[in-house]
Amino acid sequence: MTDPTFWRGKKVFLTGHTGFKGAWMALLLRRFGASVYGYALHPPHRFSLFEVANVAADIKQRLADIRDLGTLHAALSEAQPDIVIHMAAQALVRPSYDEPVETFATNVMGTVHVLEAARHLPSIRAVLIVTSDKCYENDGSQIAFREGDRLGGSDPYSNSKACAELVTHSYRQSFFAGSGAARIATARAGNVFGGGDWARDRLVPDAMQAFMNRQPLRIRNPNSVRPWQHALDPIRGYLTLVERLMDEASFADGWNFGPDTESEQPVRNVVEHLQALWGEGADWVSDDGPHPHEAAFLRLDCERARVRLNWSPRLDLLRGLSLTVDWYKANQRGEDMRRLSLDQLERVLASDALNATSQPASETTRGPASASRASSLT
Repeated sequence: MTDPTFWRGKKVFLTGHTGFKGAWMALLLRRFGASVYGYALHPPHRFSLFEVANVAADIKQRLADIRDLGTLHAALSEAQPDIVIHMAAQALVRPSYDEPVETFATNVMGTVHVLEAARHLPSIRAVLIVTSDKCYENDGSQIAFREGDRLGGSDPYSNSKACAELVTHSYRQSFFAGSGAARIATARAGNVFGGGDWARDRLVPDAMQAFMNRQPLRIRNPNSVRPWQHALDPIRGYLTLVERLMDEASFADGWNFGPDTESEQPVRNVVEHLQALWGEGADWVSDDGPHPHEAAFLRLDCERARVRLNWSPRLDLLRGLSLTVDWYKANQRGEDMRRLSLDQLERVLASDALNATSQPASETTRGPASASRASSLT
């Protein structure tokens, strides 16, 4: 589990802090007593978590583009951090078909820029590069991907994340291999959701906006299976990984962070849970396309993180979705969203503390998904 005392007084340079996951990360780091310097584009939405939870109130930040190496280097030099967490990205599959150059420039060269700037700052002891579960070569075989599996990806987004992994490996071997050098790891998480995400073409925020407007949610692939998880679960894992990375060089590698197998469910099941939680006004229809290609099945094997990091998810699918629906309904009512967001954060941390004693890791199936589970593919 995460050790809050480790972070007290640490200086963390966080890219992508105005984004959905980055804002939750900033809140958690500040909760643990870290000093946060954020580097990101302007907030993506007026009701984004960054805005409504007033994340900027107690951090330093520079609003700039990760593709601007000079400005990034200047910001890192100003911050003089102990730790760099790189979360800035073009984070969506479908827009990557429309803007492939921007996607590769942001996700690949953005990673190059972070590592290039970091290698010139002796204050940095650890760097975490957040990529994606979609960095793996998905051949449709329905296996749960392990960290050593082949990287790939056919769409620009997935491929850009595989490239970011390769870039990180090259920099680690070429520039961070010596004694006393900063240690670098990558984190690959499943499909995350949670309060404050307004990105288009993501299932949960699309559902929340449709339900709020009393319009039917249009879903593309109701039988596609994903490893669904509330954002705070992998974020806890990221921090635990950085803690271990600072202590031992063997943690400088790629790591999966995904949910329990019970949360690896078809889109249809997730939507039906959201309908039940939202209540009146929630409806959906299937949109038969045509649509750009997206993998029909995706699972992660997270045994390594469970055993070596003593990390496991604390929120099952239904509890995570319940927190998320509560967030959007509270925002719609005009409640104090900083208070509510911090309260949700505390509830997850309390669950983490309650489960501090290590539990046996669940067995992970390497072969095809069990026939007893809901149908996964069309």
